[in-house]
Amino acid sequence: MDLAKLETYKENNRLEAKAAQGGLPKSIWETISAFANTEGGIIVLGAKERRDGTLEVVGLGDADKMLDDFWNAAHSPDKLSCCVMSDRDANIESVDDKELIVVEVPRADRRLRPIYVNGNPVTGTYRRDHKGDYRCASNEIQAMYRDASDEPVDTRIHENLTVDDLFAETIGSYRRSYELHHNAHAWAYLPDDEFLCRIGAAKVGSDGKVHPTSAGLLMFGEEWRIMAEFPHYFLDYRQELSTDERWQGRITSQDDSWSGNVFDFYRRVFNNMKQAINVPFKLDENSQRVDETEAHDALREAIANCLTNADYNERRGVVFLWKEDGLHFSNPGGFRVGIKDAYIGGNSDPRNETMMKMFTLINIGERAGGGIPDMVKKWTSSGYGTPVLSEQVNPERSTILLPLVKESVGNDVGNVGNDVGNANSEAVTTAERVLRLVAGNPKISAQSIAAGLGMSKRHIERVMAGLRDEGILIREGGTRGSWVIAKNR
Repeated sequence: MDLAKLETYKENNRLEAKAAQGGLPKSIWETISAFANTEGGIIVLGAKERRDGTLEVVGLGDADKMLDDFWNAAHSPDKLSCCVMSDRDANIESVDDKELIVVEVPRADRRLRPIYVNGNPVTGTYRRDHKGDYRCASNEIQAMYRDASDEPVDTRIHENLTVDDLFAETIGSYRRSYELHHNAHAWAYLPDDEFLCRIGAAKVGSDGKVHPTSAGLLMFGEEWRIMAEFPHYFLDYRQELSTDERWQGRITSQDDSWSGNVFDFYRRVFNNMKQAINVPFKLDENSQRVDETEAHDALREAIANCLTNADYNERRGVVFLWKEDGLHFSNPGGFRVGIKDAYIGGNSDPRNETMMKMFTLINIGERAGGGIPDMVKKWTSSGYGTPVLSEQVNPERSTILLPLVKESVGNDVGNVGNDVGNANSEAVTTAERVLRLVAGNPKISAQSIAAGLGMSKRHIERVMAGLRDEGILIREGGTRGSWVIAKNR
């Protein structure tokens, strides 16, 4: 943040201003809790919001004393369950000869969450959305506690079930895939119950008998059995390429014509979504046509990532969409390592670690933390726009977008080129990519777009400003509203 331009900023889901004219504001702790439990953010003490939403610097009377008061309270467990800030995260700054305190609140590690105030997680846990700080409901708090555990959530043993309760056809399909990649491995010749134990789909329970784990039930169970253990379980895929119909194709776990489990859903969805990928004519060394590209590998990674990171205890389920702008993958639960770290890679932390292992054993997904960066690289190397990761809270969900727009300028971006006017071809391409991301997520921020496209936030803001000036992009609801793309663009 450029403090010299502070008065041009507006509050958002990552920035909060507090006048603090009567001393350290009590509400600062709620905002710290909210930022820490979401994506982090910046608090400016000594600035207030004008009527138009911009910030006005009012300054602090005794910034040194206020900073001391802040640190004394921040390290008190009665005030804050865990101080996630370090000494360098709160500083006194000067703007126009007026002193401010700027507090940078980092995203809290999942093992420290929930960060709560006043010693009570039930009433003192907050999060931040586009409307501001809000008190978390009990299901959000419970989800944070689940994620805080180092024990993978999918290792729970279901002693009320046996491996015979799993769907034999799905197990057989998985084993055939396993044998393709591990033809001579000893596991390939084991009976089902022993094989399932090796891959983590089953374990020996307290009664000395073999029972399915949550991973095994989700991957290989039938929908009605899964629902008995995970009441909110739901998988949904829709092809929405026309405005004339709600959808042109759909696969849901509630359709009793198939098993409804995660592994069969993966196979069905991949076979549908891969049709969105253009396959250029190419022959291998044996003069056989190559039917897959690196984009297919990226698609596999995106599907597996969402299925293995979904919180199956939460509502609304897994939703995959094939739309004109791209392929959308959404699951309940946030990114456990944060979006920035997910793009960087090297720190794999799947919510359902055993399920990820099971996919990895058949060469789907990546456990070494390179899954997302590898997905981005392979998708863009195939000529498509940069994949975009996004999160929302209330309810908490993660989304991956694989844009279907090509990087190069062509006929598909001609209309935008006309609207933008004198913009050069690079800007035209960027404008189209921005519009496609906005179409997929009307509440997406310039910062998220910049991160997804690998560009600076300032550049994206200039492109969006140009689109607004041309009447192509319209903002509704102010800083906490959403974007609308003009229908006649």
